Amino acid sequence: MAERRWRRAGSALLRVIVVWAVSTLTLLALAGLLPDFQLQSDDGDSITRTAVTAAWGAGAFGLLTALVWPLVVRALLLVPALVLGLLVFFLNGSLLLIALWLIPDGRGDAAPETAVVVAAVMSAVASASSTALAVRDDDAYGRRLSRLATRRRRRQGAGADSTGMECPGMIFLQLDGVGHEVLQRAVKDGVMPTVAEWLDGTHRLTPWRTDWSSQTGSSQLGILHGSNHDVPAFRWYEKDGGRIMVSNRPASAVELQRRAIERTGDGGLLTLDGASRGNLFSGGADQVALVLSVSTRRGRENRSRAGYFAYFSDPANAVRTALSFVAEVCRELQQSTRARLRGDRPRVARGGLYPFIRAFATVIERDVVVAAVIGDMLAGRTAVYADLVAYDEVAHHSGPHSRDAVRVLESLDRSIALIAKAAEHAPRAYRIVLLSDHGQSPGETFEGAYGLSLKDLVRAGCGLPVSRRVERTACGAEARDAAADALRIGLHRRGAYPEEFVAPELTKLDPSGFQPLARDPAAPDLSGPDPIGQDPAAPTPRDPRPPAAAPIVLASGNLALISFPDRPGRLSREEIEARHPALLSTLANHPGVGFLLVRSEEHGSVVMGAGGVEVPLAELADDGPLAVFGKGAAEAVRRTDTFPHVADIMVNSMYDPETGQVHAFEQQIGSHGGLGGEQSQAFLLAPLELSTPLDEEAELAGGELVGAEQIHRVLRRWLRECTGPQVPIEGAAETAAESPTKASSAG
Repeated sequence: MAERRWRRAGSALLRVIVVWAVSTLTLLALAGLLPDFQLQSDDGDSITRTAVTAAWGAGAFGLLTALVWPLVVRALLLVPALVLGLLVFFLNGSLLLIALWLIPDGRGDAAPETAVVVAAVMSAVASASSTALAVRDDDAYGRRLSRLATRRRRRQGAGADSTGMECPGMIFLQLDGVGHEVLQRAVKDGVMPTVAEWLDGTHRLTPWRTDWSSQTGSSQLGILHGSNHDVPAFRWYEKDGGRIMVSNRPASAVELQRRAIERTGDGGLLTLDGASRGNLFSGGADQVALVLSVSTRRGRENRSRAGYFAYFSDPANAVRTALSFVAEVCRELQQSTRARLRGDRPRVARGGLYPFIRAFATVIERDVVVAAVIGDMLAGRTAVYADLVAYDEVAHHSGPHSRDAVRVLESLDRSIALIAKAAEHAPRAYRIVLLSDHGQSPGETFEGAYGLSLKDLVRAGCGLPVSRRVERTACGAEARDAAADALRIGLHRRGAYPEEFVAPELTKLDPSGFQPLARDPAAPDLSGPDPIGQDPAAPTPRDPRPPAAAPIVLASGNLALISFPDRPGRLSREEIEARHPALLSTLANHPGVGFLLVRSEEHGSVVMGAGGVEVPLAELADDGPLAVFGKGAAEAVRRTDTFPHVADIMVNSMYDPETGQVHAFEQQIGSHGGLGGEQSQAFLLAPLELSTPLDEEAELAGGELVGAEQIHRVLRRWLRECTGPQVPIEGAAETAAESPTKASSAG
């Protein structure tokens, strides 16, 4: 044993000496190549003296990066990740300037911009040298990866079940936005060789169908916490609280997680020695990194930023990621320019901050999350759930089947391979499960296809002012004409508006049901014949109702929610038509709209479509108006209709089954959020050692996995198979009130 320790110490010392020597040579080479970088006095030095100066500088820089860099990164944990990534070059260059300042007799000097370049090259060379020397040393490789693990891990119970015997851990890797069909195509085309190898012998692939709200907020909440009840879309308006909920806002994520825990009485999927990495929600894990629902927590206990420290504390990682970040920004600028020059259609704007957002998702978030997962495995954690968002971000702007998106799939496969390789050095066996939260459907945006946004169409259908550009479009003109005609008729018919919508002093109706002369001097004379036969060019009578608040229109991919904020509760179809007679027919008959969901006082909730189609939700079947959207569409709509915060009008875009295209109501040519096409088909790829997702009876009956909540139950079952019994947490709701991520060790 003593001999082995001495051998390890000698090997470590040899590596330090070799890396120091290589760094010294690199410093000498850079001094010869860069005019603003010197290692000699003004009078010149001998070769030996210059070499000693270089060795001094390399040693000082190595020592500073080993001792000072981790402290600097820890101090910057509260800095946003995007800013931290951009600061890497400046911080590393500053350390080099300090190292040169420490050289005796002032022989080291560099311009600030040159120092940045020298520091980046030095870090990269030192990292490459150290890694090369450790290739055949499994212990060194394990120690290097172990530095990525969170230092404050609680060690009790890791790696063993209640009997003290080793049991496998579980790694759940979510490939955000990668649909079932996209994965199959990538495997067939050789884009993802690691996944292809798994499918050939060790894993099984199972598709699953999302809820109507096919987006990360709903799916991941259901998967991690067992309930996505009352999440009607990615963003929605809640009348009772007067607020807009957005799934990827920290305050909304905290509230959604709290509601899910309160509803289930359980802390989440990861409460048993779990870790949550790169997710919207914690899943009840004690160890979190880049988790939105705890990102607002500040100070020393802000563990969500701990993943940054674990990764960026190694300056080589920081420089490598920063260089990749810059390269990705340049790649996006190049790709978007080529798409514009080729005249690719459909296409959306990709300027502004988007190149930096894309680089963050495809480089910084990927690198930090992968490093955190590797650290979790080397620390022996029981369950880890991580989200890799790169594909989803790129596919939104480049298209789900574009060359840009294919390149991201290739990088994701390399990340999966790296995690699988690291699992070989973990203290316990791991079973790796790949899954997605939804897919993406391609298609031109609604605005690109028809020249106006859905918000413009809604305003036109309500008779509200719109821009001249919108008025010139065919859809805008038709909606405005329909609203004007409805107003001319409505103002002269008894009962056209309920009393609460009409100014009392202007509404004395005579027995004939027609409106007499208005008493408002500014109002036009409404007496005389019925306006139906009047000249179309005649001015539209002024609406005597007090001005109502404009409807709130919120888009979630190809699903949109329309709410009237000045009216409490969910408005009925009758109330909406009394207020805006042309709105529902304008929307239902628009070629870019697939169907509407509204509440009817007579029939309960109804689905409305083009040509006057109207079917009570209770009678809706898969072969009805929603047949084009595929199996299960009717049930998905029925479930959402039960949510307390479903909008006054739910709008799903059209879907073309021949092309697979939908129209997003926001600026995305690859979208998800509603019904239609690949967006609703996610996947689950699991080792064969685990039980089948569906029981044998369900498979024989042609059953399928439906909804994120069912995926949660499947993952729970697999965790029980690997780590033993898990029971719901008693008093989880009370615990959640103190901290939405705090949970006991039972799960």
